[in-house]
Amino acid sequence: MPPETIEILSSEELRRTLNRMSCEIIEKSGDLSNLLLVGIYTRGVPIARLLARQMELLEHVTIPVGAIDITFYRDDFDQIGTRTPSRDQIPFNLSGKTVVLVDDVIFKGRTIRAALNAINDYGRPQLIRLAVLIDRGHRELPIHPDFIGKELPTAKEEMVRVSIQAIDGRDGVELWKR
Repeated sequence: MPPETIEILSSEELRRTLNRMSCEIIEKSGDLSNLLLVGIYTRGVPIARLLARQMELLEHVTIPVGAIDITFYRDDFDQIGTRTPSRDQIPFNLSGKTVVLVDDVIFKGRTIRAALNAINDYGRPQLIRLAVLIDRGHRELPIHPDFIGKELPTAKEEMVRVSIQAIDGRDGVELWKR
């Protein structure tokens, strides 16, 4: 039997949310020439690209976007199983830059902790901020996003699935229960 699903954000709400988050990042960042976005594989990468594209439309400045895989930095291999890592795409030195890590959903905070460790392989940023589309609570680590698309209190057994097609207008962000 398929899981029960509830749409959290329609395509239009998702577009508005990404627009708002882009504006917030611009406002907090000041000097955009020092700003880099780094998406966390898998769904953080296209979200980072969409945020950068929106910031370019608003400010007429190209924001570099990178992608990072945190597979080898995780502490929960026994729970997530074997994964084939993706290739990091960070063609710039992060030293002295403002880096905004981008992910789709924050839950316990372990993915972000792993991403912070992975970032160190590419330099020492001046500042690291965190942007997430959905914050569902239940943190196990003291990590809090700077930019949040939507706060969504959930039960621990519920899941939030971001459908990348939603960003292209064909679907929505869903909450589903196992």
